[in-house]
Amino acid sequence: EEASSVVWYFQKNLRSHETTVLTDFNGTVVVDSSHVRAGSDLLKRFSIRMFSLIVFRAQERDSGHYLCGSRNGNFFYGYDVDVQPNKDITVAFLDSHQHVQDDYKEEQFSLFTTFWDWTVCDRCGVRGEQRRIGLCFVQSPQLSPRYRTSLPNVTSCGSRAVPSRFRRLFLLRRPEVAVRSCLAPCPPKEVPEEGVQSISNIIYKLGEKPNVPRVPIQYHSQPSGTDLVIACPGARPEHAVAWDKDSVRLYLSQYLVGVRRDMRLFIDHGNHLHILQLRRSDRGTYFCWRQGELVAGFRLSVTFPARRPRGPGDPETIFVVKSVGISFGVITVIFFLIHLYR
Repeated sequence: EEASSVVWYFQKNLRSHETTVLTDFNGTVVVDSSHVRAGSDLLKRFSIRMFSLIVFRAQERDSGHYLCGSRNGNFFYGYDVDVQPNKDITVAFLDSHQHVQDDYKEEQFSLFTTFWDWTVCDRCGVRGEQRRIGLCFVQSPQLSPRYRTSLPNVTSCGSRAVPSRFRRLFLLRRPEVAVRSCLAPCPPKEVPEEGVQSISNIIYKLGEKPNVPRVPIQYHSQPSGTDLVIACPGARPEHAVAWDKDSVRLYLSQYLVGVRRDMRLFIDHGNHLHILQLRRSDRGTYFCWRQGELVAGFRLSVTFPARRPRGPGDPETIFVVKSVGISFGVITVIFFLIHLYR
């Protein structure tokens, strides 16, 4: 019998009494990923397309078992998903002679990092950076035989196939990111026609051409003292994303979250730019690179609350007048007493 729709079930632990149903019973749930907020509930962050389940903005709490079945109660397949946390992630800046973590070996298991491929250079024409994300894996003959793995006796560190007595030891090893410098040429730009180029030269002949990147610029006004998070349009966490403020490069080696304590401006591991406690000096244009191409700009202005003119009936004005009057009276009394007893 062919299934016309599927039902997805989520269980944190197998045989748990708490089960989340992820379906509309038509197999057509679609979510616009650009409107999905980080930290929202799983029921608001999934999509079903051609019977496949897609979870947007995956979080550590999404780890668990995902079971594919039918509305009649038949089960086809199950997946053990391990979403590893990026909090306190280990970062190695290779240009500073830092190294990735060494493998850890015990008698019954060994821990190691499996790295993704290097991203493309996040900028072109200037010095850029590349990232390489690594996840924690374990090799052990003690894994549960119920779970099928791609490689014999190898699974991710957070998998339920790992015996419970080993899991506390794995907390000592975190996912890691390696960062290195790179230099990539920019793709050739289309040369404008001769007539268009001459008109452009005439327009700017009275002064130098402004060196402003020709990308869409969004204007945003934010009150001082508040926090701001800027996302690069169309970028995903696995993309190579870079940020500039005006002509200043905000390199990961200096602005990646966790590089220094008490950072007010930083880039998180999801490629978002954070600015805490906005100040006047934060005004400017922030440019975003995606996959080695400059794609957008954000013109930020910082506003300050308008000062309200004070009238004679304001409590603050009355308090100041009383304070000045009392002080003047005390000084006058002291002055007369000094002259009286001379």
